[in-house]
Amino acid sequence: MRHQGHISSWKDDKGFGFITPAAGGEKVFVHISAFANRRGRPEVDDRVTYELRADAQGRAQAGEVAFLDRRRTSSFRPRRLLPLLVAASFLGVLAYAVNSGRVPALVLVVYLGASVVAFVAYALDKWAAVKGRWRTQESTLHFFALVGGWPGALAAQGLLRHKSSKVSFQVTFWVTVIVNCGALGWLLSASGAVALRSALRLFRTAVGAF
Repeated sequence: MRHQGHISSWKDDKGFGFITPAAGGEKVFVHISAFANRRGRPEVDDRVTYELRADAQGRAQAGEVAFLDRRRTSSFRPRRLLPLLVAASFLGVLAYAVNSGRVPALVLVVYLGASVVAFVAYALDKWAAVKGRWRTQESTLHFFALVGGWPGALAAQGLLRHKSSKVSFQVTFWVTVIVNCGALGWLLSASGAVALRSALRLFRTAVGAF
């Protein structure tokens, strides 16, 4: 017998949530592996049909879950375009500054490289969360954002829907973004430019020594 309900809570980074039955009663546990159609990720308020089963401890859980009247065919929604636009806009402005000679090209290289590393780290952490494997520490993800990888981290949050709804994580993440942008702003100042040129000279000297 199939039942109807809606997803009342969902933790996408862990791959599970709860369904509130349309007929009333206690919420039913549901895991991502129970969804028959995997073209899209579940979200809160999605209407679903499911079969009622029991786990090894006799607790109710949903099986053979299917979306009901779901119009989208993928997990992408327009609101997730905003993080991508913010990340792309920042990198675009930085590229313009490099092209105009205001910022050394190495700065852009660092941001691009750190962003790629951050995106991959988010992707691996989400995969580990769904598979129940060893997770990447949040402090590591924040470190990647702090050193310039926040555009890639922001893109991962929007595309992968990972760490985007955890309030404590988001607060710390945006603090790292503010600190990073503040440091970049200082580098663009007169005193910061002098310090940056000195650092680049030391870097070139160290590279030349090898």
